[in-house]
Amino acid sequence: MNSSPKQDDTLLVTNPGPFIRLAAFIYDGLLVLGIWFVLGIIFVAANGGEHVAQHNPFLPSAMFIILFWFNIHFWRRGGQTLGMRAWRLRLVNDNKGPLTLMQCLVRFIVAIGSTLTLFIGYFWIWFDKDGLSWHDRYSNTHIIREPKKVKP
Repeated sequence: MNSSPKQDDTLLVTNPGPFIRLAAFIYDGLLVLGIWFVLGIIFVAANGGEHVAQHNPFLPSAMFIILFWFNIHFWRRGGQTLGMRAWRLRLVNDNKGPLTLMQCLVRFIVAIGSTLTLFIGYFWIWFDKDGLSWHDRYSNTHIIREPKKVKP
């Protein structure tokens, strides 16, 4: 008869604070900035080596599309951007299913508002009874921090 305790396979997750989220945001921002530099080089090369005209809508539109794609792609594909992965953060659906495109779209749009208001939407975590940011609340998602993996 084996009297050893059962091993619990559930993950012990925590709700990350605003500074951990901000660190992942900065990490992702640096990655997107690098992609934008490459995009700028492509636009300058396509323009014969000249700078892109100040009122040209194509470069800012392409930059926005890349930012949108970067976030939506990684959120839908495992719930983690590269910055979130570095800090062991994961975006999960409150309804226990995979993230929907609509949830990701709402999250992206509200996150822009959270950022443009000097990150008030992020720091709202301190005031929310569930520890959620504006974009968590409106998209029915939340961020978890996964435990460190223990090496055997």
